[in-house]
Amino acid sequence: MNGQAQAAAQQDVPSPTEDSAPASAPAAPAPAPAPAPEVSVRAAGEADVEAAAVLFRGYLDFYEVDIEDPDAPRAFLAERIAKDESLVLLADVPDAGTVGFAQVYRGFSSLSLRTAWVLNDLYVAPEGRRTGAGRALLREVLRRAREAGVSGVQLETAYDNTVAQGLYEAEGFVREEFHVYFHDLG
Repeated sequence: MNGQAQAAAQQDVPSPTEDSAPASAPAAPAPAPAPAPEVSVRAAGEADVEAAAVLFRGYLDFYEVDIEDPDAPRAFLAERIAKDESLVLLADVPDAGTVGFAQVYRGFSSLSLRTAWVLNDLYVAPEGRRTGAGRALLREVLRRAREAGVSGVQLETAYDNTVAQGLYEAEGFVREEFHVYFHDLG
């Protein structure tokens, strides 16, 4: 809840009393919350590697991934973009700049006999949260997936990342009943 809405929710509204004292004039309505800034989403190109790398590093920090080489995230993204091995999207918010990114890997679904996408990374920097940037990125991934004719988009998130889970479920993602296994060859 934003500050204006929270303040509006906490206003004391006079209630009638049994002795019917004259009611005071109702409180003036709280001002309407400011509209959310317009979020624009674009595909990252080679010129966007630095901006994307800053966000990617924030994503890795969020998941507490230790990186020995500080240039590794940038090099990883640069290679994915240069080789067209992933779709990297960036979210821009007026007066805040580039605040979010998503990275999608293209794959295949044997069960549907079609292409499927894995939304592997979605991150919004703290200064871009509650701007709609995460939702805009997610919707753009889904829009592009529909346009490409893929069978579906899969993603994973941490069990305790309830904010992200709420967003995903609100946008139509359904929690699957499959167990995910991983064997680290690291």
